[in-house]
Amino acid sequence: MGVSLSIREKGGASERLDFDTNSVTIGRTAGNDIVLPKGNVSKQHAKIVMKDGRFIVLDMKSTNGTFVNGKRISAPQVVRAPDKIYIGDFIISVDPDSGQDSVVKAPRRSTVPKGSPFTDDSKMDEAPPVSARGAEHDDSENEKRMPASLAAAARKARSGRRIDPKLERYIQLLKEVHDRLIEYMDLRRLNIDKLGDEQLWARTERAVGDIIEQMSADGEIPRDVDKNELKTDILNEALGLGPLEQFLADDDVSEIMVNHANQIYIEKGGRITLSPKTFSSNQAVIGVIERIVSPIGRRIDESSPLVDARLKDGSRVNAIIPPLALKGPTITIRKFKREALQIEDLVRFKTITPQMAQFLDACIKARKNIIISGGTGSGKTTTLNIVSSFIPEGERIVTVEDAAELQLPQEHWIQLETRPANLEGTGEITIRDLVRNCLRMRPDRIVVGECRGGEALDMLQAMNTGHDGSLTTCHANSPRDALSRLETMVLMSGMELPIRAIRDQVASAVDIICQQTRFSDGTRRITHISEVAGMEVDIITLQDIFLFKQEGFDTEGRVMGRHISTGFIPKFYDELQRRGIPVNMDIFREE
Repeated sequence: MGVSLSIREKGGASERLDFDTNSVTIGRTAGNDIVLPKGNVSKQHAKIVMKDGRFIVLDMKSTNGTFVNGKRISAPQVVRAPDKIYIGDFIISVDPDSGQDSVVKAPRRSTVPKGSPFTDDSKMDEAPPVSARGAEHDDSENEKRMPASLAAAARKARSGRRIDPKLERYIQLLKEVHDRLIEYMDLRRLNIDKLGDEQLWARTERAVGDIIEQMSADGEIPRDVDKNELKTDILNEALGLGPLEQFLADDDVSEIMVNHANQIYIEKGGRITLSPKTFSSNQAVIGVIERIVSPIGRRIDESSPLVDARLKDGSRVNAIIPPLALKGPTITIRKFKREALQIEDLVRFKTITPQMAQFLDACIKARKNIIISGGTGSGKTTTLNIVSSFIPEGERIVTVEDAAELQLPQEHWIQLETRPANLEGTGEITIRDLVRNCLRMRPDRIVVGECRGGEALDMLQAMNTGHDGSLTTCHANSPRDALSRLETMVLMSGMELPIRAIRDQVASAVDIICQQTRFSDGTRRITHISEVAGMEVDIITLQDIFLFKQEGFDTEGRVMGRHISTGFIPKFYDELQRRGIPVNMDIFREE
């Protein structure tokens, strides 16, 4: 059964009403589930909601108010069997046996005869709203879509989770306040565009304050909970990015990794640690993802369960949801620095030496094609951004990215970004499409955020056909691996080219490979700057110019080492000297 209520008018007999639903509306006019035809009852006076076996009564901004045990309520309040709900001249109480076998979506019906003054038969077939779901419900729903072996593994992993009881209690409190907020304001039906951000935030802040004060007065908030912190967390989850807001505001946090609602890792100072902050449910995580992707015209749902996006500040976001993410929706945010790093910062961080910085500057001025390779999180994009800033003013630069991150200081800069397919599966614009289009835009330099597929062939052709000085990045663990990766990506283009032809293309297009590595202590260093010297038989030859020589670890586990020059002078430096262009040969002296 669903909700069972006892209702009587003052001085009258009590009558029992049964509903197969989890929500009952009360008011003076037709359209309510319970109609109380009295002048001191508002048209839409109150609502009684059953959630997780508990009853919550809400006042719907009535004129004369809703009272519980003689006290007027200002926010959603939990009521129990002994409690008396006063609405005008009527007294209502809940049946303690209600909700044991309740269903969320069921036709409305009442045990009282049709035409009773307490009920409105016109709404008997209307379905109630679906209640918010918690993390445990999300897990069980995910398991239904998994193979049996994966579902068993997921249950085993979940049973092994050890959550601090205090944290678990706080998570439940967050969920409870958030659920009441949804009922109080009906946020999911609110026209946000009409209200505006400031109005919506102010209105929600007042509502959350009312709910917390009501719960505190009822003894539902533990004394050790900071009510101001609770209020901030609820506001961030309802309208912002939840607990991520705190990390986005912290300049020392460089990466945020949400594994599921109850597990958030952050990278700070090169170290990855588990944060005490959590979401109230996996549904709240999905809500945050939707708030991130919607403003830039992207979507995420079961038909398109993964997405790349960016925040307003330029931070890069990747999100993936069930059924692909088995433990719950996942978010990875690579934060964007408020102030763009300069080459001096890389020298200060010991990522690079002044001599190496001077060499890269000369490579850009000499219009050499550069590939920056490295593993995930090694800092490739940061280095690409800094090196691209060496491009002289007045040159026309076109950048192509999946999610726009590059921030160049030059004025003559066109920024292009890919587009995913629409709901019908059409309209996708890939990096390869944009690279091809670049060639029609009369660029002096083409900068591709990352080559990961067939666009590598178009990039190499551009480098070989008058667009010298172009730059890109790729995933590889060494300069030699970067060359192999380029060959593989060219083959992914669908062109059936012999390996020799591909290697000739690579050797003639690429001049410099800059290898970057993230070490175990979190530090990032450029470990190789190598010149592509040409072909010997069927092999592309490389010549290292600068190297990082690791010398062990200190007592705190930090990597020790130094950058060295191999003494090799790249071929284009000789060419620059012959043309009378001044160059500093001292940077190649062996140390």
